Order: sequence, then structure tokens, then C-alpha cells
Amino acid sequence: MPARPGLALLVVASLFLGGCASTTERRRLPPLETVEQVDLQRYLGTWHEIASYPQRFQKGCTGTTAHYALKPDGEITVTNRCRVGSLEGEEKVSVGRARVVDRTTNARLQVSFFGPFWGDYWVIQLDPDYQYSVVGHPGRDYLWILSRTPVMSEEVYANILKRLESQGYELARLHRTLQPGGPPATPTP
Repeated sequence: MPARPGLALLVVASLFLGGCASTTERRRLPPLETVEQVDLQRYLGTWHEIASYPQRFQKGCTGTTAHYALKPDGEITVTNRCRVGSLEGEEKVSVGRARVVDRTTNARLQVSFFGPFWGDYWVIQLDPDYQYSVVGHPGRDYLWILSRTPVMSEEVYANILKRLESQGYELARLHRTLQPGGPPATPTP
């Protein structure tokens, strides 16, 4: 299924029109730190969304995945997929691109799904074996917990949440994503 321009526009609009003051500014939090190093070759491939801050452009999505593929020019093709309403629902696909903006660590990227508009994509937690990743935004207004598999152990998930809390993220905003074989899609306390 081809990318939907409307979905891409919603992604960009929500990244840039989310509000005047970021969560970081509003709560007077220190700057968000990223991981020390990301090996882009190991990061490429498919990731399953385990939980995220709900976004308008993901409304009704289940079984959400993101696939990253390196292009010859050094940019990364980003293909987001989800099923609408249920795991058997209609597939929704959005294709964008990412670029590394911090070549020292490769942990700070920007993503674009529409024209010249870019949104920050920072890797703030990363499993040493690249089995999970946590992606945030410097304003702490966006958050995604990703896994190489559709199901993540509750122990690993709980440890990620502890670190997110220490990084200033509001856990009450985090919602689990319905994945095949995973727990129900419910808000995280």
C-alpha cells in the first residue's frame, strides 16, 4: 500500500504544532541526554512499538512497526506500518526518511515524512544487544519504546520505565501498543 500523504502531514503537524512550551521547559527539566553511541548498521531493520505517548497520527493503530533501511546517500528510509482498529484491521503505511544530525554518536537523528519539515528522533536508551530502543524528543513531548520482537518481558519493560522516570518522562502519558502475543493495549500507570 502506498504512503498516505494525509498521514505524513499529520505526523509533521503534530511534531511542530504540539504547543508553545515543551514538557522540558514547562517542568524545568535538564536537557535530555542520548545514549553514547548507536551503531547504525545494528540499528537498521524492523522494530515493534511496545508503548508510546499517543499521537494523532497513530490514532487507532495496533501492531505498529518501524523499519529502517540505509540508502546509498547515507539517509535512512523509514517505513511505519500499523493495523487500524485491531490486529486484523486495514494496514496503514507511511514512508519517510531520517538523517543523522550528530555523527559523533549517531544517537540524534531527524525524521521527515513531508517535504522539508524535520522532527527530532533521539535514541535515549538502547539495549547493548540492540533488542530494545527508546526514542524521545528533546522537549520530552514524544516517546516510543521499541523492541525487535512484538513482546517484551515485563522485567525489561519495568526497568525501562524506571530509567524514563529518572529522565523526566511522565509515565502516566505512556500507553502500551497492542501487538500479537503481547499484553492488552492499556495505559501504563
